Amino acid sequence: MALLDVDRLTIDIPTDTGLLHAVGGVSFSLERGQTLAIVGESGSGKSLTSLALMDLLPRRAIRRAATLRFDGIDLLGASNRQKEDLRGNRMAMIFQEPMTSLNPAFTIGNQLSEALRRHRRVSRDAARDRAIFLLEKTGITAAATRFGQYPHQLSGGLRQRVMIAMALMCEPDLIIADEPTTALDVTIQAQILRLLRDLQAEFGMAMILVTHDLGVVARVADQVGVMYAGRLVETGPVERVFASPGHPYTQGLMGCIPTPGRTRPGEPLGSIPGQVPNMVGDLQGCAFRDRCARKIEGCLGAIPERRLAADHRVSCVHDISIGSAA
Repeated sequence: MALLDVDRLTIDIPTDTGLLHAVGGVSFSLERGQTLAIVGESGSGKSLTSLALMDLLPRRAIRRAATLRFDGIDLLGASNRQKEDLRGNRMAMIFQEPMTSLNPAFTIGNQLSEALRRHRRVSRDAARDRAIFLLEKTGITAAATRFGQYPHQLSGGLRQRVMIAMALMCEPDLIIADEPTTALDVTIQAQILRLLRDLQAEFGMAMILVTHDLGVVARVADQVGVMYAGRLVETGPVERVFASPGHPYTQGLMGCIPTPGRTRPGEPLGSIPGQVPNMVGDLQGCAFRDRCARKIEGCLGAIPERRLAADHRVSCVHDISIGSAA
């Protein structure tokens, strides 16, 4: 049985101009120890999808799904007590912005210890020992000293490492990392990604990585879901999707990446013309059609899901044949 099973997740948000269809019919599953990357432009619904799993959506948001299950637990029907017992314990989240995700009024040690003492009822000394151990695991030197410091005394890279240590305090089965390297420079990004990968292997966790960086996906993930306008338009193993992208949007994203040995210095990079459509009101057909060079009349109707391989799926009207396509 999959650790996480999501089937036709939708998120609607009432606005003054109508109902915003932020996420529409997203489906995926995740096995223990596996990494799924959800990639796409800003505003595509990646972060809302991850927040929906933790039930941390904005108050007005409406969450629906045919199935939303974590290790046999129905997350839609779970009581508040059940959800509180899961969050920070068996499901943990590394939020997008390390500069603002830590409370400036409390020390690093207080914030690290809180979750463990809430869920495991351990002593202060045991919580402190666990926190210092994880700070050291995440590569923070002088961890015992850092334990007593406040967030403003740490750099952005150190705060990100503290966020990772915080997520690991209760040894969760699932970690959701929402753009964990966005605010960091390239060198620190590489260190954080390597750290996440090593910690995942050591602790046997599943991970959902939310990002817009395809380079990050290539280095870390096993599976990738390409998201556009609130929908997963392509899913599959990273190697297969990168080698043979099936959806025009995925192809466009891949075309924006410079290729060593092929992209000449100073040569303009690829781009996708147009803008993400307004997702307020009734949405019909393929949301990418107005930006797609291959659009046809059929793009206005129902969009079928095509299987290019056993574990590689694309939502597109075009009958794309790649490899062992059905």
